[in-house]
Amino acid sequence: MTKLKMERLPEELRKTLGYLFKNYTEEELISVVEAYEYAKICHSSQIRKSGEPYINHPLNVALILAELNLDIVSIKAGLLHDVAEDTNATLADIRMKFGEEVAHIVDGVTKIDKIDISKTNIDKKAETILKMFFAMAQDIRVILVKLADRLHNMRTIDSMPRLKQEEKSRETFQIFSPIAHRLGIHSLKWQLEDLAFKHLYPNEYEKIADMVDEKRANRELITEEYKSLLQLSLARQGINCDISGREKHFYSIWQKMTKKGKTFDEIYDLIALRVLTETERECYYVMGLVHNLWKPIPGRVKDYIATPKSNGYRSLHTTVITHRGEPLEIQIRSKEMHNEAEYGLAAHWLYKEGKMSKYQQNWLKKLEEWHQDYKQGYTGFKDFQNELQVEEVYIFTPKGEVKHLPAGATTIDFAYSVHTEVGHHFAGAKVNGKIVQNSYELKNGDIVEIIVNKNRSGPSLDWLKWARSSSTRAKIRRFFKKRDSDRLVDQGKDILRKASKRLNLSIDDILASEKITEFLNLNQNFTENDILMKIGDANYSPEQIITLFTEEEEEEPIVVDGEKVKSKNTVFVNGESGIDVKIAHCCNPLPGDKVVGIMSKKGITIHAASCPNAQDVKEGELVDVKWGDTENEFYLAQIVLESSDTSGKVLKDIIQRTKEKNLKMKEVNTKFNDWDYVVYTISVYVRSAGQLNDIIEYWKGLKGISRVYRARRK
Repeated sequence: MTKLKMERLPEELRKTLGYLFKNYTEEELISVVEAYEYAKICHSSQIRKSGEPYINHPLNVALILAELNLDIVSIKAGLLHDVAEDTNATLADIRMKFGEEVAHIVDGVTKIDKIDISKTNIDKKAETILKMFFAMAQDIRVILVKLADRLHNMRTIDSMPRLKQEEKSRETFQIFSPIAHRLGIHSLKWQLEDLAFKHLYPNEYEKIADMVDEKRANRELITEEYKSLLQLSLARQGINCDISGREKHFYSIWQKMTKKGKTFDEIYDLIALRVLTETERECYYVMGLVHNLWKPIPGRVKDYIATPKSNGYRSLHTTVITHRGEPLEIQIRSKEMHNEAEYGLAAHWLYKEGKMSKYQQNWLKKLEEWHQDYKQGYTGFKDFQNELQVEEVYIFTPKGEVKHLPAGATTIDFAYSVHTEVGHHFAGAKVNGKIVQNSYELKNGDIVEIIVNKNRSGPSLDWLKWARSSSTRAKIRRFFKKRDSDRLVDQGKDILRKASKRLNLSIDDILASEKITEFLNLNQNFTENDILMKIGDANYSPEQIITLFTEEEEEEPIVVDGEKVKSKNTVFVNGESGIDVKIAHCCNPLPGDKVVGIMSKKGITIHAASCPNAQDVKEGELVDVKWGDTENEFYLAQIVLESSDTSGKVLKDIIQRTKEKNLKMKEVNTKFNDWDYVVYTISVYVRSAGQLNDIIEYWKGLKGISRVYRARRK
């Protein structure tokens, strides 16, 4: 073998070999160059859409993998990952020239790339990709090469048509960024998110970029001041640490602005510091010095060293009030922890020894469980998406063991995370010493004690309403399927068969009807078999089903909207009932609002007490009014929702949640504001201001909603 002649190699390959130099022999490095030369020949006639030679792409993929400190097999697979798919070379050729391991990884990445987005929608494509990820979990390097491939494609996506950019960006948000998070590879995650954000929401991206640049100089000066003060404080105690400013990424800024309804100026952690120590022990010592220098904000100190995140992330977080009177967020971690935080699974990549951290091992085990649940039909793509979500909560058992669950998880999810049998015999739970309802959503730091009933025969199908984890739902569904699903399904079908004959409807029509799902109090987590099992389990009579479809149509609700109130006891005027009044258009008061009556030639009009038109009214024109019995009347009210999601998904969720609450919606008007956010003005029928406020709080739980508030119609 001739010695490497580095000067003749492309810059990207020289950098890649530089990362490998310390851990591999020259002969092994030469094999990387041979992989490059083979790929270059295979791709020699190909040009990327940007006009550059195709070989530039695999070169950059290999460099990204080298920056993650991956092994030499992964680097060669990165160089060759498109060869079998896009050239005349075969997997057999790659196997013969570069070995079984390289060929296996290339085969895995090729299977993912074969999915044609033009033949399916974005969700279906993402679902198919998940199947490949499941199948390739036996060698996680397949996923790592694919993540590097996606990152470089996102970096060079500008040459693609606009529609393709949006499709790739949504797919990145749906699958690739969450998987990078689960593997703990922050350096990939934030780049994927910012690039997807840039191309999916270009206007928002540019506005945030401009705002960040506008205040960058001032922010850098302040950051340097804080660094110097902290460095001096640590030096006095003989502590030598690396301190750096930490910029918040654009997508993270946008998320805070939309989810929490904050303005750019209200996001205080734009200025942040990161302190890197030599040891874990020093982390806690530095935390104490930081708190001596600046006062910590209560509730803003987080110890992810004692309780690491589910992906293995370890660090101390604190937010302090500085001498300037402004909040400053500080992260403190050892250099080893920082390496893990940035590179996750890849930080400890010792594939030759087969070692991975317990967090990565747990995740791969979980991935295999998801795969089995998925294959057997217990979970679907949406379940997996929810499970991949970045947000999670950590909960303690009474013995201090930490459990990580998806945000919104309930005590039922916790019970099943302890053990399947504990879940099956769940009889309730105490949170922080107090018994809570099954619908209680767990919060960080909660201590949960599960109450077990050993005599219980098993779970209830109703638990699916409260289960948030796909794993929990899968275990509940598996129980019923194993135990008596066939009997319950047959019993449910028999009931529907009798009802369908008398209704002259097919069983499929009945199952597809919203009347059934509303009657059974079901939600989107239920399958057709779940519906049949619940009908069979409850042993509903055919007559009960028939009644759902033969009952008289509900009368149009009595809408009080500027018309005279007909109910004798709806409004009391000076303590008297039966007096006709009108509801003012200007303020649109609802039962429960404080109101006043104004007398005019046209009669008595009811205004909200805070209405401008009810101010400065002559004393003789005011009358005392109070709400009476409004149970039989509906009032038309308007709610405004502002959303950054222009895909239409939010509107679907709004409509779905309206049905879940059995609300009647009159109309939805849509427009865009100056930020290009979608503004939905929704008219719904409600009975009171209290119900309207409940709806507003309910809709605030939707992802993608930045603000929800009541509109005063004019």
